Amino acid sequence: MPQFAANLSMLYNEHDFIDRFKAAAADGFKAVEYLFPYAFDADALRKQLKDNGLQQVLFNAPPGHWDGGERGLACLPGREGEFKDGFAKALRYAETLDCPRIHVMAGLKPEGVDAQALIDTYHANIAWAADLAANEGRDVLIEPINTRDMPGYFLNFQAQAHDIVNAIGAPNLKVQMDLYHCQIMEGDLAMNLRKWLATGQVGHLQIAGVPMRHEPDVGEINHDYLFQVIDALSADGVWDGWVGCEYRPAKGAVPNGTSDGLGWFKRQ
Repeated sequence: MPQFAANLSMLYNEHDFIDRFKAAAADGFKAVEYLFPYAFDADALRKQLKDNGLQQVLFNAPPGHWDGGERGLACLPGREGEFKDGFAKALRYAETLDCPRIHVMAGLKPEGVDAQALIDTYHANIAWAADLAANEGRDVLIEPINTRDMPGYFLNFQAQAHDIVNAIGAPNLKVQMDLYHCQIMEGDLAMNLRKWLATGQVGHLQIAGVPMRHEPDVGEINHDYLFQVIDALSADGVWDGWVGCEYRPAKGAVPNGTSDGLGWFKRQ
């Protein structure tokens, strides 16, 4: 079966964040991801990983003022200094947590800013981040996000992301392929998996049910079939990465709400 990582920003919300590591390990997860670690001391998070036998496989660089609606800084002209300071902070956390991948959010396209200026800023920031991360053995990931959940986001399609990776040409720059976003924007998931994983440019996968972003066995996607596709690609040596479980449990933040929805996980 694929290697699954629990997304602790969305799963196990009946627990305080620091207690979600133990809950994920108890349910059989061997790895975790989450949005942002910066509200916690890196050494405290490292202790949770070690105590529960977990790997940290992904987290996001600082996104700007998240609570104020910002969703990344990479494409925003005039914010380059803040972007670089945030990414340097992410690298420090990655070293402590032994995390190989950092997702850099592109940001929302501001009104009245020339489109080429956004593109130029984004390419320059991502190239700079990939170069800095390469010195520390880390991958930088960029993720297309659907326009329904995040209107105005700079990056929306798989081909768009791969074009950026090819244009920059850094071997440690990869695409984070979230099948939830891809289904909403493009569909044809099995063929998209086969196409894009074969490039060697996908660094991480994520899943959730569509349309409500609940468990992967709730909604319109046949994830069991897609897991077979991923397994076949793994057997062929095309893919050896992690699949992040970035969904909201249908039962919500009630006792055992996440665990009760893991039937899909237990049958893999």
